[in-house]
Amino acid sequence: MGKTDVSWVRQGLELYVSRISHYVPFTLCEIPQLKNVSSLSQAQIKEKEADLILSGIKSGDDVILLDERGKRMRSIEFASWLSDRMARSGKDIVFVVGGAYGFSDRVYQRAGGMISLSEMTFSHQMVRTIFAEQLYRAFTIIKGEPYHHE
Repeated sequence: MGKTDVSWVRQGLELYVSRISHYVPFTLCEIPQLKNVSSLSQAQIKEKEADLILSGIKSGDDVILLDERGKRMRSIEFASWLSDRMARSGKDIVFVVGGAYGFSDRVYQRAGGMISLSEMTFSHQMVRTIFAEQLYRAFTIIKGEPYHHE
């Protein structure tokens, strides 16, 4: 949810998106931030965001939420998880970053899994860049390239 409008965060995101594209077809979809929501409750905002999120997901997609309650993994473990998931599912994997209040129950129900990047909370802009770097790192680990050091 929302655009990546901080220039240095956007530059980092673009760098890693371009690197990921060397390994797999990759698309970044940013859903515009909702407007005129000051009169809405958090639950109403999450429901409106759910409409936008779910409208961009195809029925055959493997949906993984980036959520603080998700599975925590080291980079090596994430690379193994990703490799197995890509080999097993045969579906497009869609990683979803939610809005400021998280996801509605409908989005949780649609998800096939959840990953946590940290116990800390990051802005949605930072999460995109941090996660893009981790995706790139995972592909270099899978390919045995010298980016990651244990």
